[in-house]
Amino acid sequence: MASAQYKSDIIAWANEQAAFIRAGKFDQLDLENIAEEIEDVGKSEQRELESRLEVLLAHLLKWKYQTAFRSKSWERTIIEQRARLRRAIKKAPSLKALLNNKEFLDDIYEIATITAINETGLETYPKTCDWSLELILQENWLPE
Repeated sequence: MASAQYKSDIIAWANEQAAFIRAGKFDQLDLENIAEEIEDVGKSEQRELESRLEVLLAHLLKWKYQTAFRSKSWERTIIEQRARLRRAIKKAPSLKALLNNKEFLDDIYEIATITAINETGLETYPKTCDWSLELILQENWLPE
């Protein structure tokens, strides 16, 4: 029954599960789907982190390699993404370990270069990221 409701109306299912927890009706909980939803929260936070970092890196690349088109808009986007990344890490400090993973950074950098190529038409970006994570996240730093 709970599994069917989970598939047909996740909001009603979530409210029902919360009510069961608050009422101490633990035997009525849909534990398998609750576990899946808890895992999805972490995945969602990770996807947000990836997206923010990809946008930040793409803008840093554009800033460095398309100097004639630098704008306040790009600068504001860089500032915003850094702030959102700091906020995401503050909300979920375990994400910092992911950011410190070189393979993760390399994967996001690859996507960022594709984005930058699509937005600028330039194909001269380095194959690997020349910047450290500390530099990428450093407030007010812009590549020259």
